[in-house]
This record gives sequence, structure tokens and C-alpha cells, in this order.
Amino acid sequence: MRPIKQIHGDKAPHWVGDGFFVKTLINHLDDHPDFNYSHTDPFLLFDYGEPTTFSPNPDYQTQPHGVGQHPHKGFETVTIAYSGEISHADSTGGRGDILEGGVQWMTAGRGILHEEFHSEAFGQRGGVFSMVQLWVNLPSANKLTDPKYQSIKRVDMPIIELMDDSGAGSQDTVAKGADKQTAIGQVAIIAGDWHGVTGAATTFTPINLWDIELHTMGTTTLQIPSTHNTLLLVQEGTLLVNGVSVSAGRLIQFAAPTSVYNQPMPLSDDATDTIELTCLATTDENAPIKLLLLSGQPIGEPVAGYGPFVMNTQEELRQTFRDYQTGNFGK
Repeated sequence: MRPIKQIHGDKAPHWVGDGFFVKTLINHLDDHPDFNYSHTDPFLLFDYGEPTTFSPNPDYQTQPHGVGQHPHKGFETVTIAYSGEISHADSTGGRGDILEGGVQWMTAGRGILHEEFHSEAFGQRGGVFSMVQLWVNLPSANKLTDPKYQSIKRVDMPIIELMDDSGAGSQDTVAKGADKQTAIGQVAIIAGDWHGVTGAATTFTPINLWDIELHTMGTTTLQIPSTHNTLLLVQEGTLLVNGVSVSAGRLIQFAAPTSVYNQPMPLSDDATDTIELTCLATTDENAPIKLLLLSGQPIGEPVAGYGPFVMNTQEELRQTFRDYQTGNFGK
């Protein structure tokens, strides 16, 4: 079992623009000795947006809530809409909405300008808005890749039932649909691999991103690569993780992977660790416990970041700012 090292979530929430009320749980610019980028690599930043109620916006067409045009370079942003809808537009002409349960995986690569607002439909009606946004680093070989989007709907994600471990069988047989255990939840595979089931998103380095729901009392076990940095967000609800009670808004940092940081590792590794999830009581089927598992093989390269840019060296960072100021950004 992968031990829990620390549970984070004490930082005060803040507004990003006027549409996203978030708590920053990972920040690659932090240099705390027990929780910095070396412990989260390849994940750079992680904003948790707890469920927040918005009134209908009378100016939803001309003044939508959100964030106006801003740049990104050198990494990817992953936005998950749990409740509410997000509209985006960018400098390449891309435009669209992230609907409830959907994911937008944006590769900024060599540079992109984009904006994010509540959708017109959500702005008009208002309601509960809840999301997370994750920044995923790109290795140096892919820092200048072409910008692109992966728009992933819930129906595009493989859905695997999570079974109560008190029954017979194993997670391997669950993934193959060949056991008779009681289902206590499900996992949507956004990215990565679940016993041979491949997630919907393509990634530049080995990453697992699993959207998990538990709706019935019981215990289930996750298996994650022993070479991955691993974190688990409790998005909604309270449960036991490896026997420890954890509530919404908390990010669990698990012990470092068994491999030595910065040591070259294969793209796949059969060695796995386990994480035990226990739902203590039956929950309302319309309000399951929601979790997001993040695991990734460390890239192990130096990081030079400032604001919306993440490169490998200070000189690359300075050149990025020069390009942005002179109109050469993204070229």
C-alpha cells in the first residue's frame, strides 16, 4: 500500500477573474521542502474549485463571468467541469464549451492566447459551478509543439465499475468484466491505463487521470504504478483513504515513488502500489463521493516558470517574455 505522506488543503481560496473561486493545492513556484515540484512532477499547478452558487447573470452575453484573454506556453492545461459549463476561445480560432462531466485538455506548446468564461447557457440560468484545472508539464523535447485541444465528453471516457473488495475476484477481473462483486462506484478513465483499458486523452508522458465516484458503502482498491508521483483530490464528500478520514477540498500526497527521482524509467512498469478507498455509509445516488486521482511518471528536468509560462531555463523564459512583448509569441 502506498503510504500517505501529507494531506494538503489549508490555503485560503481566491478568485481567478470573477468566475472561478478556487483553492490552489499545487503550485510549482512553491519551494516548501516537503511539498514542491519534485514531489508533484509532472503536475505543475492544481486549482480546486469547490461547488459555488452563482446567481443568473443579467449581462451574460456582454460581460460573462470568467477570465479574459491570457497566454500560456510550455505545458498543458486540463479543465474538468463537475457542475456548470465553461466556454473557451483562443488565438488559433478554436472555440467551444466544456459541458458538465466533460474535460478540455489544452496543449499550449509553443504558445497560445485563450480565454475562459461561464457559458452563455450557464450565465443565463445560474446555479452550482464546480471545476478543477490542472497544469501538466511538457518535457523539453515537446515544449514547442503545436498548440492543440482535446475536447473529451463523458461518453468518450471508458467507465469501469469499482467493486467491493469483500467479494470474490480482483481488480483485474473487474476491468475485464468477469467478476460478481458488488459495485460501489465507478471510475472514468480520462487518461492513462486501467488494467489494459486506455483513457480517452493522449499524453506526452505517462499519466493517469481518473475521475472516481463512490455511491455505496464498501471498500475498493486502486492500483497505481510504483514509479509515479501520486496525488488524490477529494472533490466532494468524506471517505477513508488507507484508513484515514479525508474530506472535500483536501489533496492527499502519497509517499515518493520507489524509483530514484530523475532516473530514466521505462514508459510502462508492471510494479504497482495500492490505495484503499472506503465509503463509510450509503450516499444519495445524486450526490456521490467524488475523487480525482493524479499519477505521473516524473519528467525529471529543471523548471523555469513565471506566471503563465513554464520553460526549462531562465534564458528560455526571458526569450518567451521578449517574444510576447514584441508580437512573436507562439511563432
